[in-house]
Parts: sequence; C-alpha cells; structure tokens
Amino acid sequence: MKITDHIKNAKGKTLFSFELLPPIKGQSIQWIYDAIDPLLEFNPPFIDVTSLREDYIYKEQENGLLQKVSYRKRPGTIAICAAIIHKYKIDAVPHLICGGFTKEETENALIDLQFLGIDNVLALRGDARSADTAFIPTKGGHCYATDLIEHIKNHNEGKFLHEDVETFKSDFCIGVAGYPEKHFEAPNLNTDFKFLKKKVDMGAEFIVTQMFFDNQKYFDFVKKCRENDIHVPIIPGLKPISTLTQLNVLPKIFHIDLPEELTDALSYAKSNAEAKEIGTEAMIKQCKELMDFGVPVLHFYTMGKPEQTKKIARAIF
Repeated sequence: MKITDHIKNAKGKTLFSFELLPPIKGQSIQWIYDAIDPLLEFNPPFIDVTSLREDYIYKEQENGLLQKVSYRKRPGTIAICAAIIHKYKIDAVPHLICGGFTKEETENALIDLQFLGIDNVLALRGDARSADTAFIPTKGGHCYATDLIEHIKNHNEGKFLHEDVETFKSDFCIGVAGYPEKHFEAPNLNTDFKFLKKKVDMGAEFIVTQMFFDNQKYFDFVKKCRENDIHVPIIPGLKPISTLTQLNVLPKIFHIDLPEELTDALSYAKSNAEAKEIGTEAMIKQCKELMDFGVPVLHFYTMGKPEQTKKIARAIF
C-alpha cells in the first residue's frame, strides 16, 4: 500500500514508523529481525531501508604503492526489503540514491522493486563518500534527486532507458527528503524551498524530514511548505540522543541545532546511560507535542537499535 494511503486510512491518527540501516556485511538476516521484532507492537505500516553508495579504501601493494579499491560495507537494500515484506507483510520503503549507481542500475532496481510488489520509494541524491569533500556523481548515473524522480516517473509511465524492454507501467509512490533547518549546501532557506517545490511538482507525494530537536523549526517548515503550495504529507524524522558524543557529533554531521534546554540537561550527564535517559525523556516530550500538532507519522531513525525507540513509543502510543 502507498504511504499516502496509509496516512489517509489513519483518518488523522498519528502512525509509527522507523528506518533501518542495513547491517555490516557478514551479519545474517537475523540482525534485521532483531531490529524489527521489538517494535512490532506499535503496528508500523511501513519500514524504511537506507541505501549506501560504495566507498573507497587504500590497500598497500607489494611494491609499496597504495591501490584505491571500491567496496560496499553493507548488503543490498532490495534484498532486505524483500525479507521484510515476506516475513512481516509490512510495506518496505527502499531508499534510491544517485551516488554509486548508474542509470541502468537504477532502472534494474526499479524493475526488481516492481516485481516484488513494493509500492513506495524514497528518492535521494545521497551523501558524499567519506573521502570526498563534496558529492561526486557516478559516471553514467544521476546527479540530483530531481533526475532520480524523473526516472521513477518515466518508469511509472512505461518509459524505459532502452526500447527493447517490454512495456509495462509501475506505480511507485515517491517520497523525498525535507530539511527544516535547510540543506547545508543550499545558499538560503528560500532556495531550498524552491528545490523542494520542484520535487513535489515533478511527482513527489510525501516528504520525510531530516532529524530535528526543536519542534518550532518543524512547525515553521510545514507553514513555509504550505505557503509555497506544497501540500503533500510531511513526516517528521526523529532520533533521540543516546550518547554524550552526539551532543557535538550530530550538529557537525547533520548541520542541525540542539535546543538550549536539551544541551543544558546533557551538560550534567556523567555517562552515556544518563545521556540516553535525558535523550529519551526529551524525545517523549517532543513526540507528544508533535502528535498534538497532528503529524501524520512519527518516523524514527533507529540505526538498527530498537530499544530506545521502543521505550519512547510505549510512552506515547
């Protein structure tokens, strides 16, 4: 079922969902089940599965020179989605990204997803590789999320890269990312909204936000979206603080602000356990306020660690 239909069928009730990070290669599928099973009691209508591009490592050769080698650290998103829908009968939402995939590989992924009966995809540009200072498109791949959206829409209309493909039409519901505190590469917030509006005009049917900790930023983001004639569902993405280092790491990596009230409370924490408890209580408060606002879904970035999200969900659902 499409995410837009799940939201419509909920008739104003806030739904619960979460995102999975594929495990490091070498792990078994049980790792995925262990990340999902504790959260089933909250009846998630869908589960997101992230996708990561290739990265590079340098291996020393016998002559002492370093060889640049491409590798993937985590297994395929499509296989995990197939496992989820087979075992749990829950809609899986794969992330499709530009980086690391050619247009042909993207089209093959769409054919596989359609074959599996997957109805939703999240179209993202993706991040830069760890060794790169900026995003570098894959040769023969897409450069921007808008290019990816166009590819998916063409697929929905039966238009393929090569004419020898037998014509059929898919019906993917397309989601995109939104940034309540602005994408860090956008020169200003208004420019960021112009790109978001373009994505929606091209066919995006729902938005999932970057994590945030100040609800007012989300409220302002929703208001600005509506003022810019963006009327699709806007799903807040949430991640509770779980360690002391996240106080500095999250703002650096995700370019977000932490509220002073939260940082003041965390400054008194003497251990990760205390920080996690503070983060949990702060997220419960944040979620209750979002539910009062009428958000369609509370979407948690669990990173494959379900216990903290389970404690939060039990307090609010």
